Amino acid sequence: MRNALGLMLGSVVAAVVIAGVWFWTSSPRAGQAAPQTVSARPAEPLPAAARLAAKDDIEITAAIAAKPPAAAQPKPACANPDALGVSRVVEIDTTGGPGFGFEHFKQLDFLTDKEVVLTFDDGPWPVNTPSVLKALEDECTKAVFFPIGKHATYHPEILKQVAAAGHSVGAHTWSHANLNSKKISEQQAKDEIEKGFSAVKLALGAAPSPFFRFPELQHAPAAVTYLGSRNVAIFSCDLDSFDFRAKDAAQIVNTVMTKLDKQGKGIILMHDFQKHTAEALPTLLRRLKAGGYKVVQMKAKAPLETLPEYDEAMVKDMKVPVTSTRPVGSVVQTVSQ
Repeated sequence: MRNALGLMLGSVVAAVVIAGVWFWTSSPRAGQAAPQTVSARPAEPLPAAARLAAKDDIEITAAIAAKPPAAAQPKPACANPDALGVSRVVEIDTTGGPGFGFEHFKQLDFLTDKEVVLTFDDGPWPVNTPSVLKALEDECTKAVFFPIGKHATYHPEILKQVAAAGHSVGAHTWSHANLNSKKISEQQAKDEIEKGFSAVKLALGAAPSPFFRFPELQHAPAAVTYLGSRNVAIFSCDLDSFDFRAKDAAQIVNTVMTKLDKQGKGIILMHDFQKHTAEALPTLLRRLKAGGYKVVQMKAKAPLETLPEYDEAMVKDMKVPVTSTRPVGSVVQTVSQ
């Protein structure tokens, strides 16, 4: 009996052992090791050929600019917070030769009450013209200049400063001749006009505005007609400062303000050639501001097309090449004194 029980018990034990061996040998977990954390190897760069191939396979849908576009620079503000400034800018279509200034021309009344246009004749001239430019710059305002052709050839560097400052530059004949004189023929008047414009162009290195003022405000009828055919605007004035007669700067200021307060507006005629005008201008501009006056800037719609024959004659008479526009300071310098 005990032999039978021992045999049965041995069979059960053997069966359990066999089942355990089978379970551990056949299960997928039997050979699985515990997970381990290892450092990844640094990626190796692709060969050049592989990089090119990879690049060719990529579709580029957007690109980042290497450098952001530069922001638009704002115009420099006026350094003088209480400056006279410019209230408005008017563009002049000079077709047919319109006339401005009630002294001679009544048709085009474009200024409103308390508006003025600043104009200067007879420059450019050393000391005086730069002083006028400085006064205008300090008040952040603009003017129209009518240079004499000869003076433009004497001092082209100064006339360049006028244009560079943003002022309009017309012409005032070649030699300041009175074109209404009986001694001057129509051809001579034409020569004075065209030589004046060509001289200004030579000095500036650019075409001037088609703005013209007769010397002494003597408007020769034939010359007026000619300027109309050339589409050049003619400037007279509304009030004359008579600065060339003034004994000092104070007289110029008083003359202009007295006339202006009576008329209420107008184109003012002055001379950047005159010393007293240069001295008077800072005070005059402050008086205009204090009196509630505003400056209107006049610009031409298009520059003047000078006549080639006069341009060529001017270059020939000056005996200088067309490209010789360097200022004296860049040619002649004091190295020892």
